[in-house]
Amino acid sequence: MDWLISFPDSGNEGRKYLYYTVVFKDCKKGNVKSQVSLMDIVDVVEFEKNYPHTVGFFREPINKDTNFSSNYLEIRVIRCIEEFWKFLNDLNI
Repeated sequence: MDWLISFPDSGNEGRKYLYYTVVFKDCKKGNVKSQVSLMDIVDVVEFEKNYPHTVGFFREPINKDTNFSSNYLEIRVIRCIEEFWKFLNDLNI
């Protein structure tokens, strides 16, 4: 799908993941939306109907020059939304 979701360092304390405020970028369309609820991203047909997804946790902010093949700390294949929540929980985001 070529989507990037960036979690801020602060501002989501005490919230459930579904209600986190994030920055979202659709790399195929080139648009960036800041201050979006994670629910608005994962609760769309495109996300729900295209499992499995490969998700990664990157060392530094991602930009057009990022080397995706070696710049991650954790990468997983998720097959359902519960596995996505587990991924975030395991990262302690």
